[in-house]
Amino acid sequence: MIKTQPFGKTGHMSTRTIFGAAALWNISDDEETKPILQLLLDHGVNHIDTAAMYGRSERRVGAWMPEHRDKFFLATKTAERTYEKSRDQIRHSLERLRVKNVDLLQLHNLVDPDEWNTAMSPGGALEAAIEARDQGLTRFIGVTGHGVTVAAQHLRSLERFAFDSVLLPYNYPMMQNAAYARDFEELITVCKERGTAVQTIKAVTRSPWGEKEHTHLTWYEPLTEQPDIDLAARWVFARPGVFLNTAGDLTLLPKLLDAAERADGPPSEAEMNDLADRRALAPLFV
Repeated sequence: MIKTQPFGKTGHMSTRTIFGAAALWNISDDEETKPILQLLLDHGVNHIDTAAMYGRSERRVGAWMPEHRDKFFLATKTAERTYEKSRDQIRHSLERLRVKNVDLLQLHNLVDPDEWNTAMSPGGALEAAIEARDQGLTRFIGVTGHGVTVAAQHLRSLERFAFDSVLLPYNYPMMQNAAYARDFEELITVCKERGTAVQTIKAVTRSPWGEKEHTHLTWYEPLTEQPDIDLAARWVFARPGVFLNTAGDLTLLPKLLDAAERADGPPSEAEMNDLADRRALAPLFV
């Protein structure tokens, strides 16, 4: 079984590996998801992360909820920036998920400065999230993002509002960017001080696709061999307190869960340098 740890100050003991339900994006039949649900239960995964903009994901997760709602900390996201559109999207998410409330509602990919200003100002998405919390539609509020400026922008968000969680990229090639690494470390320090949960994504990034044929549903070329995934997962888990959200391709899910269950300490710098050389690791964002 995968180990658990406190999800920030929420009081929930979440598995260090969170199911990234973006992997259910194009699944059109609830029957197809039954083996996925069983895989999560077999590994003890108790935290699901989905979003309104993840294709069919919320509907597929919703098929599990009537019977299994109490087994999962359930998180979704809104990518709308205004109060009214966010309010409506939140309620549509609850309908698709077939629940009365979620545990965590996140403002999705809040990185662009203009979008940030809209969402965080009066009449913005944050107002809708706070209202949803006050009405019992969510218990907690988080913020997510991508790109090289996301850590700095999350710091700005935490100055404006006491978010319960953040989500951002964290992997070996990304942290070779000195500016990103500096911002990430500063964010981690603030989150630790405040008890803010830190979710990480893109753990198994190999490189951008570039001109290569896309062989997986991830929007980056992923590591695919079990020993490589083991190293990448161990590298993430070497940082105390963070969570690893699984990749958006179902073929990678069993390998990531297996790696998480067997994680036995941090890899050496030599092992990671070897991985970087063998697989030509490159940052997804520059």
